[in-house]
Amino acid sequence: MSNTNSRRRARRIRRWALISGAVVIAAAAVWWFWLRGGEEAPEYRTADVTRGDMESSISALGSIQPKFYVDVGAQVSGQLENLAVEAGDAVTKGDLLAEIDPTVLESRVDASEAQLRQLRASYEEQQAQLQLARSEEARAQSLFEANAISGQELDSSAAALKVAQAKLVQLAAQIDGVESTLQGDRANLDYTRIYAPMDGTVVSLTALEGQTLNANQTTPTILRIADLSVMTVEADVSEADVSRVRAGMPAYFNTLGEPDRRWEATVRQVLPQPEIVNDVVLYKALMDVANEGQALLPDMSAQVFFLLGEASDVLKVPAMAVRDAPARGEGPAAARGGDDQGSGGAARKMVMVMTDDGPRPRPVQVGLSTRTETEIVSGLTEGEQVVIGGAMPARPEGGPPGGGRRFGR
Repeated sequence: MSNTNSRRRARRIRRWALISGAVVIAAAAVWWFWLRGGEEAPEYRTADVTRGDMESSISALGSIQPKFYVDVGAQVSGQLENLAVEAGDAVTKGDLLAEIDPTVLESRVDASEAQLRQLRASYEEQQAQLQLARSEEARAQSLFEANAISGQELDSSAAALKVAQAKLVQLAAQIDGVESTLQGDRANLDYTRIYAPMDGTVVSLTALEGQTLNANQTTPTILRIADLSVMTVEADVSEADVSRVRAGMPAYFNTLGEPDRRWEATVRQVLPQPEIVNDVVLYKALMDVANEGQALLPDMSAQVFFLLGEASDVLKVPAMAVRDAPARGEGPAAARGGDDQGSGGAARKMVMVMTDDGPRPRPVQVGLSTRTETEIVSGLTEGEQVVIGGAMPARPEGGPPGGGRRFGR
């Protein structure tokens, strides 16, 4: 019995010894990592002060359309009998584009011409009747003066003359009406042959040969001709940016097909009426550009940049390196007697410059600024390094390792 108790007591002692050893090892590891972490130098992400070009711009998406174009349609109804061009064909003003079946309109012209001939014959006959009525009226007047006929017979002759004159006037009016109808019928017949209204390129066909066109409801479009020598970029500008976009502003754009080619343009106008797309208010800004080599085609997409400012061969740093300077009397810069503003009244800013002793704050004067870069007017030289992120050098006393404050956060 005593041997059994002794063995149990020995096992418990060994178990507690193992647990105590593990605790001691863990505590030693924590202490070692604590000391090691405290000895590590803080790490910083830095960037060089470089020299180069900068620009500040507003970006927008847009599409490219011909500045001058015309939709050619049919002015008369009928079957499209002949389509003389294809998409992509170059045409000159006056070239034949299409023909509509003229059968119905030719018959109308023939009918109007026949009616006109009949009326003109009746007019000539009535002229003869009028001449006869005048002779009869003159003869009756002579006989009345000789007391050979009564006054009633004289009045009848005068009335017959007036009737003949009225019929002649009526026939003349009918002739005018038919001539007008005939003129319209001939014009409609001419409309069956459709000619190019301008020089340009056939960019699209919307009707097919053999298709029946109905011009009584809406003018059916057959094709579109465009002058591709000058294109218009229609950029969709958000309501947040439209107040900074104005006529005469320089701009440029790229296309998906040639992303490295920069097309220069100038804003012609900003349309006052917006378009609302998915509850987003967009305004159209229009720019015209010469289409060199016909490289731009209708409905191409464009990435447009409206230039707010440019700077060439200037010192610049990443925008995240620039911070607001402390107010007068605050911070290390103030302790060195720094001014609140740079020359020219520019707002004072500050950067952290890497030195042999670590990062040091330095006031700078900034110029042009974008979302990614800031121009340095004074305060830095090319090749210096500025802090753009990482732990601040000082760790709070008694704090855990790596618990330092992050720069720029």
